[in-house]
Parts: sequence; C-alpha cells; structure tokens
Amino acid sequence: MPVYNGSGVDLYYEVQGEGKPLVFTHGASWNHKQWRPQIDCFSQTHRTVVWDIRGHGSSALPDGQVNSEDFSRDLADLLDHLNIDKAILCGLSLGGHISLQTAVRYPDKVEALVLIGTPFTNAFNWFERMFVPLNRWSSYLMPISLSGKIQGKMLSKYNKDNQAYIEEAFGSITHRDWVRIWDAVTRMESRQDLHKIQCPTLLLQGESDTMIRRQQEYMLERISNARLEIIRNAHHATNLDNPDEVNEAIASFLAGNVI
Repeated sequence: MPVYNGSGVDLYYEVQGEGKPLVFTHGASWNHKQWRPQIDCFSQTHRTVVWDIRGHGSSALPDGQVNSEDFSRDLADLLDHLNIDKAILCGLSLGGHISLQTAVRYPDKVEALVLIGTPFTNAFNWFERMFVPLNRWSSYLMPISLSGKIQGKMLSKYNKDNQAYIEEAFGSITHRDWVRIWDAVTRMESRQDLHKIQCPTLLLQGESDTMIRRQQEYMLERISNARLEIIRNAHHATNLDNPDEVNEAIASFLAGNVI
C-alpha cells in the first residue's frame, strides 16, 4: 500500500499510467475510490494520481485541531514526493477547494485546474453564514452512520450505487475525527484569492447541484482564464452521476489548454 509520510502524517495514494500528471482530490467524507470512472479513462493517456486527504480513507489524522492549511500543503508535498514539477489538479467539492488553494499558494506546481462542484467559501451569502454554524454544530450531535445515510440518499438520484459508496466512505471515519475535519473544512476561505489564479480553469457543475451554483458563477467572473460547463443528469456527486459527460468535458478542456 503506497503511503507517503509528509508533514507528520501518513497519506495514502495510488499512481497509474504515464504522461502529463493529472491529480484527483476527493470530496469531504469520501476517499480516492470516488475517481474510479476517471482513472479508468485518463490513465490511458496521463499519469493519474489519487490520494486520501488526511483523516479520510487510508490516510492518518494527527491529534489536535485540524488546520485547513495542511490540506493544500499535503498535496504540494505529495507532488514533490512523486517528483511532479507541475500537475493538472482536478477536485470535487472540498477536493476542488484544496486544488484551488494549491494553485494560489503553490502556483508554479499547477498547470491547470478542473473544479467540480467547488465552493471557495462557506460564508458566500446570508443563508450560508446562518446555516454553516448550525451544520457544524449538528456534526457533534449526529451519529456518523446517520450522516452517511442522509448524504447517500440525497446524492443517489442519478446513480443508485452512490448510496453504498458514500455510506462506506463516511463510515470509515470516526465521529471524533469527522467533527475535527468538518470544523476545519467549514472555515476554509478563498474569496479574496480568486484573482490570483492565472492557469486555465474548467468549472464543472451538475445541473441539479444547487448547493454551489452561485459560487460557480462568481468564480467564472473572477478567475481570468476560466470557463463553466453544466453536466446533465448530475447532482453534487457529479463525476459519479454522469462520468461519461464529465470525462468528455475534461478531455476536451485538456486538449484545448494543456496537451
């Protein structure tokens, strides 16, 4: 099992294929298995990397308060460990935010961004400023198994297999660790940094994903080299709901901007 010890934490990762590096980062409470449809496709043409964010899947989580700055530092350290000078970063939700922050903090390491259902703040409008603290508190009270079932049901409209995957991924995290992780995730903020992103950026949004729609439109206006595409028949688990259309959008973007 490939594990890299960076910044005092064991991080699990997998590498397949050869070519330009394409690094996938999963969403909160999920793991590297989220990207199977994309690895099957892009490992034929790229050096693909998937990994588990600290506290998720097979990666460890040190004791103490979780610092969200560690997420992008972990990704940058992993690139160094794999001798990757510059990579295309693809992430969904939290994974997209980590990829975005990596492009801001380590711009020389990022050739292009693919941000799927990605937030850049948890305080975009009055609703989020009111709801997110309540959601943070509910994570203390709700059993992890119930959280997985609720999320799985909500995100399985287009792909019934999502339910089992989400429950399994969520269930691999202890309640204590999830509370610490979610506290850090919901405090991530990049609104003031969007103008710093200069690399080609593809924004993908599931047509039914109302969770981040306004943020996607806001990013489109403020990232100088960005374009937005809507993925049909998809919610927030966009790459699992409609993998073929997601893969086609990514391939077209790479062909026009990177390859």
